[in-house]
This record gives sequence, structure tokens and C-alpha cells, in this order.
Amino acid sequence: MKSGKVALGYKTSLKTLRSNKSKLVLIANNTPRLRKSEVEYYAMLSKCQVIHYGGTNVDLGLACGKYFRVSMLTIIDPGDSDIVRNQLEA
Repeated sequence: MKSGKVALGYKTSLKTLRSNKSKLVLIANNTPRLRKSEVEYYAMLSKCQVIHYGGTNVDLGLACGKYFRVSMLTIIDPGDSDIVRNQLEA
């Protein structure tokens, strides 16, 4: 997460999905089902891809380089990363 722009958390992810700014959404596996389905619905409307992260919200936070729990992460601008391009090819 050195370059690019991301939004961490449920509320900011919903805001970016509603404004159609997000490119990709990562959801931790211990996020409640209702929140998962709501985010997946908004992602479907905004034609954004959803990836279910294999770890918990603590693991996702540590993967982002943060020392707090992150239930979901939305990529707004990938920057130098190839994650969006790699996911579109797969």
C-alpha cells in the first residue's frame, strides 16, 4: 500500500461504491453475512469486482500495514500495483 488510494472500513467502502469510484473490494472472511451481501449488492450495481480475503479482519489489517482490524478494503486507485489488472485477467 505504498502507492495508489484505498478506503478502509465498511462505511467508507459503501460511500465509494455508491459514488462509483471503487475498482476492487476485499472483504475479510469473518465479516457478518448481512454486511457481505450488502457490499456485494452495491458492487454488482457499480460493476466492481469483490474478492473474499481468506484471513480474518485482523489479518487483513496487518496485510495493509495497519495495527487495527479492517473488515473490508476498497481500492480506488491502484497506483503502481497490478492487482486490478491481474484480477480482470483471471
